[in-house]
Amino acid sequence: MGNQVWASPNVRTGADQLNEAAKTVFAGARVGLVTCAAAINSRFQSTVDGCAEMKDAQLAALFACEHGIRGERQAGVLFGDETDPRLGIPVFSLYGETKKPTEAMLEHVDVVLFDIQDIGVRFFTYLATLAYVMEACALSGKTLIILDRPNPFGGFCCEGGKLVPCFESFVGIAPIPFRTGMTIGEFAVYMNDRLERKCDLKVVRLQGWRRSMEFDETGLPWVMTSPNTPTLDSCRVYPGTCMFEGTNLSEGRGTTRPFEMIGAPWMDGELLAREMNGLRLPGVHFQPVYFTPAFSKHQGQFCSGVQLYVTDKRTFRSVETGLRLVHLASKLAPDRFEWIPPFKEGRKHFIDYLTGSDLVRTKVRDAVETERIVELWSKDADDWRREREPFLLYD
Repeated sequence: MGNQVWASPNVRTGADQLNEAAKTVFAGARVGLVTCAAAINSRFQSTVDGCAEMKDAQLAALFACEHGIRGERQAGVLFGDETDPRLGIPVFSLYGETKKPTEAMLEHVDVVLFDIQDIGVRFFTYLATLAYVMEACALSGKTLIILDRPNPFGGFCCEGGKLVPCFESFVGIAPIPFRTGMTIGEFAVYMNDRLERKCDLKVVRLQGWRRSMEFDETGLPWVMTSPNTPTLDSCRVYPGTCMFEGTNLSEGRGTTRPFEMIGAPWMDGELLAREMNGLRLPGVHFQPVYFTPAFSKHQGQFCSGVQLYVTDKRTFRSVETGLRLVHLASKLAPDRFEWIPPFKEGRKHFIDYLTGSDLVRTKVRDAVETERIVELWSKDADDWRREREPFLLYD
């Protein structure tokens, strides 16, 4: 990395300990790396490059999940296996014909290394990818090593309803709330406990991280986790505003502020902002906004809506805020507001998969029922805080 002088971060990720782990945890192994563009160390080196330079182990294959190894693909874009043009090794797709590593893929490696920056949200698909990788490693007898990373919003941020049985999907792999308050390594420990056949799991733990820490306190560089969660601001509101993916309103895709702006050609943004601000929700202000998405919903159409400004990150409740915004959007435009229909016959509505039940779709238009959902989800989050305790790795 040249002669650059680097400041020492407050936290060392698993990626920062890669060479030590290669000497002690998987020395001499052929390594398969599951990773994404956000997986870098504190000196901005990608984990792909770090693994390619290892002296004590060999990088033999890459595994790409949604958005691709280098973040080059938009959400939902499926792709096949490739050969990395620079390293000349296979890149196996986990977001194409299969979402789980096959036996043939795993024949190339002795151990699987997993390094992905998660944001601690159930429907962020990296959690499902991890669960499928764990199942495959358990069946093949491969060791899985997690290079742990911080939850960007600390380890106390549990919020939202738990997924109920029969609503499992790639955007909801386990009965957990919207926001887990876990690192990716802690989630792996939790999932391993759920597996009928356990995975040989090792976690290269964070050094210096505390549950009270948000990402900007770690001293680590932030790289966007997907094309539509580019900043910590977008990630902070995402657990709530992602519910609009299940509606016919734009969630801001195709703008410079995805998930921070919500609107539609037929929405009255001035009225929506006034009504939302009237609720006096903690830590957030709603500003009327006008935008024209360059792609995705309402592409090329002039939209009116609101932009969320988080004014106090400690008191802001993303999921409750998103739920109340869905309620008011449906109330203010009852004849225009719609749920996105099921993608295939026999499938559920996408909002049901996102929220983990049919409660939002069937009840949120009613003000009293919306209050009941808020209460139920608050209880779910409290229950989860107790349930997750045995799987936490950090104080």
